[in-house]
Amino acid sequence: QVQLVESGGGLVQNGGSLRLSCAASGRSFVAYAMNWFRQVQGKDREFVAGLMGNGGGSSYQDSVRGRFTISRDNEKKMVWLQMNNLKPEDTADYYCNADHSLFGNYWGPGTRVTVSS
Repeated sequence: QVQLVESGGGLVQNGGSLRLSCAASGRSFVAYAMNWFRQVQGKDREFVAGLMGNGGGSSYQDSVRGRFTISRDNEKKMVWLQMNNLKPEDTADYYCNADHSLFGNYWGPGTRVTVSS
């Protein structure tokens, strides 16, 4: 089992930057695909960015590619989402997700990002 806690959300102006962090605890962290999702109230949760486990590649939602960067440190059991050139439409609750086909799927409680226009 994996426990996840996000931090780093807040209020930022249009064009600004934020770095979200996700601290994980539990076993076999390196094997999990680590993802960031976001959700606007009243809408479905959507994939933002992901990093495969065991040294695999990354993927991004089209709207954030080139502005957001996901990274991880397996020794520290940390995942980050660097968000640059933020736009008002990036405003959402952001969630860290750990996913493994055998070990399960886990979510953090979320952190809110608000981008003012």
